[in-house]
Amino acid sequence: MKAILIIGDGMADRPIKQLNNKTPLEAAKKPALNKIAEKGICGLIDPIAPGITPGSDVATLSLLGYDATKVYAGRGALEALGSGIEVLPGDVAFRCNFGTVDKNFVVLDRRAGRIDTESATKLAKALQKTAEKTSTAKVLFKNTVQHRAILRLRGKGLSSMVSSNDPAKTGQKALPVNTLNKTPEAEKTARIVNELVKLFHETLKNHPVNKEREKKGLPPANIVLCRGAGTLPDVVPLTLRFGIRPAVVAAMPLVRGVCKVAGIRVLPVKGATGTYETDFMAKARATVKALQSYDFVLTHVKATDVASHDGQFKRKIEMIEKLDGMVDYITKNVDNEETLIAVTADHTTTCKTGNHEADPVPIILAGPGVRTDDVREFGERTCAKGGLHRIRGMDLMPIMLNLIGKSTKFGA
Repeated sequence: MKAILIIGDGMADRPIKQLNNKTPLEAAKKPALNKIAEKGICGLIDPIAPGITPGSDVATLSLLGYDATKVYAGRGALEALGSGIEVLPGDVAFRCNFGTVDKNFVVLDRRAGRIDTESATKLAKALQKTAEKTSTAKVLFKNTVQHRAILRLRGKGLSSMVSSNDPAKTGQKALPVNTLNKTPEAEKTARIVNELVKLFHETLKNHPVNKEREKKGLPPANIVLCRGAGTLPDVVPLTLRFGIRPAVVAAMPLVRGVCKVAGIRVLPVKGATGTYETDFMAKARATVKALQSYDFVLTHVKATDVASHDGQFKRKIEMIEKLDGMVDYITKNVDNEETLIAVTADHTTTCKTGNHEADPVPIILAGPGVRTDDVREFGERTCAKGGLHRIRGMDLMPIMLNLIGKSTKFGA
């Protein structure tokens, strides 16, 4: 048997007044998801543990069976690796945003109006030239999707034990990067990043891309907000841990990076963008095709989370319904007698605040051998009544492997 794990990033939510106190998932038309809920067993997942708000990085690690509290080493290196950037032991990488600040460095927009990728690429190339003027460390700066980018530092005596310059809220000043411990390595790293942020601002504020954006009334991308300093985590690949051949269909660099670290083959999919415009059906076809060669396929959808962070609950419903269409295609084009299908979210992101929350997320498991329950609809409250009850994220992989006959006996 084989398995598919479908993750709707940030798909879980809280009740919204304008939806008659339903969540977007509850309000969406989702016949395919409801159908597999009816045929499967449902429950809730705490990605890390009850009351712990997870980032997408630790949540994904957890859903792949790792104890994120032990192996997590920061987000930056994972995002860099997933962006095709080489990360070596000793390198320190940051996930970055192009943001917008006023003349007093008060953050007006943490995503620079979700600047388009083409414009961000032009800015990133200019910043790389600026970075090459520094000599304290070898610097690489590269944009990924829309406002997102990577900063990688390479050299002797660096440390990931430094803070972010991102205040995490608009209306507050960009922060200095400080050490999280008092080591010379951390002090050196903080000093390098602060210098770069200052140099980058000077380059960005005068760049033609930003001058043109201002003419159009768009927020200029005039600061780089750096956070999530990280190094490569030390994890055992899934192939060695579980004896499976895994693959992933995903556009987001972070998810691809986590999967690379976990020894999962990243499959390129034309049209998979990580945005609202991502080609859901291309992902569906790629998933079905991948199942011919791999035992386990992870299919990740980012658009549900984007809508959540934007506070667009109607758009989130639209993305969930497109995800449902993707699920429908997959279930109709795989051998359901030999395939286990799981659908969940990596975390709750509520449209009300645009933030991740610690609320548990719904999970369906459907396939041969599954002990079905009485749940007939995929949703946060309906799945809470399911037979799987409430599990941790790191419990999911062992449960799935057991159901497809690939678990190993513990004990004599």
